[in-house]
Amino acid sequence: MKTPARSPWPRGARCAAMLTFDFDAETLWLARDAKTADLPGVMSQGRYGANVAVPRILELLAGESIRATFYVPGWVVEHHPEQARAIRDAGHEIGHHGYLHHWADPKDPEGERRAFEQGMKAMETVLEMRPRGFRAPAWELTPITLDLIRQHGMSHSSNLMDDVFPYIHPGEPTVVELPVQWVLDDAPYFLMHPRLAPRPMQSPEIVYGIWRDEFRGFYEWGGLFNLTCHPQVIGHPSRLLMLQRLIRFMKRHRNVWWATASDVADFWRTRRPGAR
Repeated sequence: MKTPARSPWPRGARCAAMLTFDFDAETLWLARDAKTADLPGVMSQGRYGANVAVPRILELLAGESIRATFYVPGWVVEHHPEQARAIRDAGHEIGHHGYLHHWADPKDPEGERRAFEQGMKAMETVLEMRPRGFRAPAWELTPITLDLIRQHGMSHSSNLMDDVFPYIHPGEPTVVELPVQWVLDDAPYFLMHPRLAPRPMQSPEIVYGIWRDEFRGFYEWGGLFNLTCHPQVIGHPSRLLMLQRLIRFMKRHRNVWWATASDVADFWRTRRPGAR
């Protein structure tokens, strides 16, 4: 394995590692079909994320001494304030994730603006904080999304898939993109509902192997390993054991910079110009 000729990371780190959690709770299902509000079984999957998975994830992160970034829809902040405050009070970053997890429609810019404002208001009212970054539901941006991020003084977006390193979007004020990838998302492997998400579930052993080897590649390339998980998806016993195993595997590698989304964005902004 070749060492990168010149590290772009603090203190010569080989790569950066970010753990992120999209805490969608019931909005994951409500956004797909509003009628699920009348289906207690579907709603219970979202409540599992709030009532069982979030406390378990916070316990795991505390045990591993890792600060993560949680992207939370405004509706979830309003309906699960205790869990949202627990995330904040544990020292983790909380980012904006829309209001009701609806996918933004380029044909409805006013609807996107309203949802963005609603999400911001929920953060400010319930959590008394302003998020510094935005992750769109399903990572879907529109032509106005970056302008909304700038207007609200945010530092980063974590939505696009066109690089393995962060980069700065053109325009002022600056917004740093923290790229994501479907291969590093738990939903394609584990999210399942017979009607709303009919797909086979994978074994945690298989997913561990994929994520382990992706990390090996990032360690060699020197990029940003940006893992996306959802509490109601990753927060089951076998999957949390797998996540802990992955974290400990990564920790056995020297010179990995563990950071929150805003940590990475703040550092990358200092590398201008030619920051891509």
